[in-house]
Amino acid sequence: MLGAMAALRRLTQTRRSPTERTALAGEAAAEAAEADLQQAELRRAEAGRAEAPKKPGRAPKAPEGDHTPTPGDRQAAAFFDCDNTILRGAAIFYLGVGLYRRKFFNRRDVARFAWQQAWFRLGAEDPAHIADAQDKALSLVAGKRTAEVEQICEEVFEQVIAEKIWPGTRALVQLHLDAGQQVWLVTAAPLEVARIIARRLGMTGALGTVAEAADGVYTGRLVGGLLHGEAKAAAVSALARREQLDLSHCAAFSDSANDIPMLALVGHPYVVNPDAALRRHARRMGWRVRDFRTGRRAARIGLPAAAGLGVLAGATAAAVAVRRRQHTA
Repeated sequence: MLGAMAALRRLTQTRRSPTERTALAGEAAAEAAEADLQQAELRRAEAGRAEAPKKPGRAPKAPEGDHTPTPGDRQAAAFFDCDNTILRGAAIFYLGVGLYRRKFFNRRDVARFAWQQAWFRLGAEDPAHIADAQDKALSLVAGKRTAEVEQICEEVFEQVIAEKIWPGTRALVQLHLDAGQQVWLVTAAPLEVARIIARRLGMTGALGTVAEAADGVYTGRLVGGLLHGEAKAAAVSALARREQLDLSHCAAFSDSANDIPMLALVGHPYVVNPDAALRRHARRMGWRVRDFRTGRRAARIGLPAAAGLGVLAGATAAAVAVRRRQHTA
């Protein structure tokens, strides 16, 4: 694992095309996910709790018209997006709140991020602004110890996650778990955040954006790039190769048109709490739609992952929201 990640780090530090960086981001996420699986198995074995594989039981009945997972199908897995699919709002927003309260960034950073967010919300995803935002976001953790950031992630998500989960999507996660399938979280959020959410939901593991670290300290670079859009699809494909999954047997769930590449990979794509563009696409493709929102539609955090804001760009919206509350108090 260490050798493979070192090789990925060397690759990402050289000049690469967007396509190559997308592939690297996917490979890095899959490599980290597989290492997490191996470490979890080792811990269970060392604790004397290694269990024989359970015989698949009868899976809960799926909602009418849905694909029913096949119990015991070792080539099948389910892949779930995070923001507005499993979690109400954006995971990185909640992390941003925690970082803001711990003074990871200042007012000048807030103003700069807010200006860039205005461009992104208007659809003007200027590559220079995107690169600047990503670099600034990564600079917030450069030189920080990975253990420190992981601890903050634990604190933040243990406090907020239980009340932010969509019960309907949680039931879908459990449906696949009870069928004995692997179930993966796939998100542009930092891997440190993704692991916590996946663990809390009893998932197999998580694919998330991998921040480069050396000797337990963040370097301020990503391995490959943000796990977004095509990079998510690359990560799912890479993991499927490693785990010998048949993607035609697999299911994927997302709310965003940005995840169409991932949804198109699998035999059973599902659209959950969709944005308008994804709803239109799903209608054209005949994909199944599940909307667990009631009353007022879920607010979509102004943090478009497509903007490539890097590991901690969610601090923008978090800080702005906190400061607005302070001014109106």
